[in-house]
Amino acid sequence: MVLQVSAGSPVGTLFAGEVRARYEPALAFRFNGKMIRREVDVGDKVQAGQVLARLDPVDLDLQLETARAQQASAEADLTLAKAELERHRSLLDRKLISASQFEAQDAAFQVAEARLRQARAQATTAGNQLSYTQLRAPDAGVIVQRYAEAGQVVAAGQSIFLLAVEGEREVLISVPEQSVEAFTPGRELLVELWSAPGQFIPGRLREISPAADAASRTYAARVSIGKTDLPVELGQSARVYTTGSGSASVVLPLSALYSSAGQPAVWKVDPQSSRVRLTPVQIGPFGETEVPVIAGVAPGDWVVATGVHLLRDGQLIKAIDKQNRPVVLSGLPAVTEPGVR
Repeated sequence: MVLQVSAGSPVGTLFAGEVRARYEPALAFRFNGKMIRREVDVGDKVQAGQVLARLDPVDLDLQLETARAQQASAEADLTLAKAELERHRSLLDRKLISASQFEAQDAAFQVAEARLRQARAQATTAGNQLSYTQLRAPDAGVIVQRYAEAGQVVAAGQSIFLLAVEGEREVLISVPEQSVEAFTPGRELLVELWSAPGQFIPGRLREISPAADAASRTYAARVSIGKTDLPVELGQSARVYTTGSGSASVVLPLSALYSSAGQPAVWKVDPQSSRVRLTPVQIGPFGETEVPVIAGVAPGDWVVATGVHLLRDGQLIKAIDKQNRPVVLSGLPAVTEPGVR
């Protein structure tokens, strides 16, 4: 069975990826404590300022009450020190006390003022710490991960939720070592959503990790998605293609590939003689049923689609299509397999 190669999409190498939000802050409490309540779950949409979780506020309530009592005491001390200062000033004017006595009272008044400022600052700090028992969303978005549950004791800075902020969407891909040099920030790419095959969205490489992942030895890269009318949802599967240099790649079924000395190859058919010739090819990442061929074949070439393991170089064949009908390789319009690109 043979097929005629037709032009594919104007793309090069394919990379599988996942749609993510550009901004994904990990949300955490600023204070240690026991989480007594979780207000949201994974997948919930939240608004800026919405409470997501709460810590036990009992100890911080007591700290705030203590701080406010100290502030009230400092205010009373300042009121008394101010009154004493006025009396000492009156006595000094009448020469009934010495200047050193007045200066001592003035210093006591300044100390009372400083203590009041300190008490007010401590009360403000205690109030802020009490507000930190409520974890609020910094922006509108969707909760995509949860790392803690009610009843758990958490530390300051420990991640509780991962928030995907509304707005820009990107595709996260993994770039192998042999391709990383070709990926520079700003490079034009094409994005194809799994739910909308054949519809390409312009994309641009925004960033690529400077270090490879220790396990997979690939580099994480983020591709910004351009304007599109297609629905782009978090977690969707997507493909990212490198744009070609004016030439189109072609896609062949996996059954058309042949291994020659460990290298991929296909059997090309000479339209004039109906004889096959083994031709090395350069391929991209394997798909479920197809593989992109970057070099080695061109649109218009005839290749063997099945039975490649039965052939030898220069062998004469009788070409048929998928329906077992004879195929005219030259002189008449070609009969191609439906659905083959």
